Amino acid sequence: MTAQLPLKGIRVMDMTVVWAGPYCTTLLADMGAEVIRIESIQTMGPPTRSAMAHPSDGFMKNVTAHVGGAPGRIAGKRPWNRMPIFNAHARNKRSMTVDLLKPEGMDIFKRLVAVSDVLVENNPTETMQKLGIDYEELRQINPRFIMVRMPAYGNDGPYQNHRSLGIHIEGVIGHSLLRGYTDMDPSSASQVFMADAAAGAGGAFAVATALNHRARTGEGQLVELSQAENALPFLGEAFMDQSMNGRSQTTLGNRHPTAIQGVYACEGEDRWAAITIFDERDWELFCTAIDNPAWTTDAKFADHASRRTNHDDLDVNIASWTEQRSPYKVMHTLQNHGVAAGAVMDQRDAATDPHLTKRAMFEQATQEDVGTHLYPRAPFKMSQSPVGIKRGPVRLGEDNEYVYKTLLGLSNDEYSEFESQGHIGMDYAPHIP
Repeated sequence: MTAQLPLKGIRVMDMTVVWAGPYCTTLLADMGAEVIRIESIQTMGPPTRSAMAHPSDGFMKNVTAHVGGAPGRIAGKRPWNRMPIFNAHARNKRSMTVDLLKPEGMDIFKRLVAVSDVLVENNPTETMQKLGIDYEELRQINPRFIMVRMPAYGNDGPYQNHRSLGIHIEGVIGHSLLRGYTDMDPSSASQVFMADAAAGAGGAFAVATALNHRARTGEGQLVELSQAENALPFLGEAFMDQSMNGRSQTTLGNRHPTAIQGVYACEGEDRWAAITIFDERDWELFCTAIDNPAWTTDAKFADHASRRTNHDDLDVNIASWTEQRSPYKVMHTLQNHGVAAGAVMDQRDAATDPHLTKRAMFEQATQEDVGTHLYPRAPFKMSQSPVGIKRGPVRLGEDNEYVYKTLLGLSNDEYSEFESQGHIGMDYAPHIP
């Protein structure tokens, strides 16, 4: 018997944007669901496939890599199919195009609901309302249908229609003020998008749970996942400290509440290693590893408490050792003596790391408009299911014929009519910037 993926036979309608929603549906596709992106060639919403449909050469050269880092920093004929912001989580999916602002487009949408299992969207609440998409109506079409909504702050309450990326959600839930250095104000903290990744994983779990419920009861249901509420429990320790002790935690930099810990400059430009010394035993092992230089016997480093008190001075001395060595030399020297240490890797380091290579963390995938490259694979392996990249990043409208003709049964003439009405295509309309 050929092994199958656990969600084989499940069809998911994907109306997701930016990162949180698309990552959710990527995980579902990894598990075998047929994920069909519902897109439009007449409108371009938040930066999902790209920041713009027709970017200039200057834009491509100067914009940040995650948005404009197409191969060679060249837009190409179809730049929306070449951008890493989308392609990083576009594997194993299909794409169809339809204009939901037109009545015949909404009719196509409802016909697709009738032959699908799940709809996932992560738009502001009012977006679905403006389109006239309501779960109760969808359930009338398909009683077993599941809809998962992933707005930033939930579908009710004062913030329900706030447009937010991960960085905004981080600020609302209190994460931003936990990040940074003790001697710098919040304006210097780098951006973080933890809430997006967390919502993607949480959303996929919600879909799997709703499908399990349906398998037992025959009932579909509406699932609401607030991205902010999904990410807030990740900060549980800080919230419990506030609840139990009335304290609001502040920035720690790279330090630890009880251990000696830091990220130290190493040989080379912008190269670093992380080191943690938990207790007296770790200190002894650390001193042995670095050949017991004279400063290790200084009275102000005599015990763990004094080392904590004089952490700044200790950091200077530790850095005097690390800066003479590569991050990997620091890591291997200390690890070989039982001290927690690791090289701080950039993307090139990680892509060639022997452990990740052994684990086959990166898989090769091909797409016509972007070529063949290595992509991060699914975040899990399954002993009985062949999880992997079966199809490269999906192109806009790549599966129109499959959806319209095979799934929905439209004739060639009907298909041509939808093309002439501006529903079907693989290129954004010329009027879109």
